[in-house]
Amino acid sequence: MKGYRMVSDLFRNILQFFEWVFEAIGTVIIIYGGLRATFELLLYETLKKPCSLEEIRKKLTNKILFGLEFYIVVAILGTLRDPSLSELVLLGIVVLIRTTLGYFLSKEVKEYQFD
Repeated sequence: MKGYRMVSDLFRNILQFFEWVFEAIGTVIIIYGGLRATFELLLYETLKKPCSLEEIRKKLTNKILFGLEFYIVVAILGTLRDPSLSELVLLGIVVLIRTTLGYFLSKEVKEYQFD
């Protein structure tokens, strides 16, 4: 029984470590996308760099959606680590938010022209 407990604790620690790693990766991707879009927007406005606001927006939207994919991984790992009802609800909420955001962001990018 003691060996099973040690393996179980090790498994939980490994999952928790990867939750932290993937959460950090998702956060970095979203921050990078925001900073890059800001930089490109500044270049567009100040130097009249030849690009479109639509393209900047698409790139930002893609980074946000990609970062949110990592948050889904974090929620899945959290559910594996602690398969409680609250973790399952959290996973469902994260997936629902990501799906809803993805739908509306991609629809908005397709519908609107900003130039």
